Amino acid sequence: MGDVKGRTYVYKNSLEWEEERKGLLSSGEKPGFMVATPPEFKGHPNIWSPEDLFVASVNACIMTTFFHYAERNKLQFLSYKSNAEGILQFVGNKFIFSEIKIVPLIVVGDSSDADKARELIGVSEKNCLISNSIKSRVSIIPEIKITG
Repeated sequence: MGDVKGRTYVYKNSLEWEEERKGLLSSGEKPGFMVATPPEFKGHPNIWSPEDLFVASVNACIMTTFFHYAERNKLQFLSYKSNAEGILQFVGNKFIFSEIKIVPLIVVGDSSDADKARELIGVSEKNCLISNSIKSRVSIIPEIKITG
């Protein structure tokens, strides 16, 4: 990736209203998808909402940051899967995400890799650009499994 310090990157997307409280989100050549207000705010079930995407962006960033550090530190892991939960609360006359919990399950082959995986998920938590860019507290609660 080279030297990224001092560089600026721009990420763009477009949103076009379709009907009711739904729109089509797209970004360049990437496949577009429907987004909507969630059911609890008079929206639609089974369609990604901004709330879903907010929590998902933290979850995805933790994962991709972990992949970066795992590759850099030559960690051999067998699988990675994570669940995320965002707590949306009404505080001070507005809704905020007060906490986002990420629970990654990282499977490794031996105990030395387990220690390294635990260390690297901690480094990932500190260096995830999405969680570093938001006000919500982001908690990472890893589970490391050893198969060997």
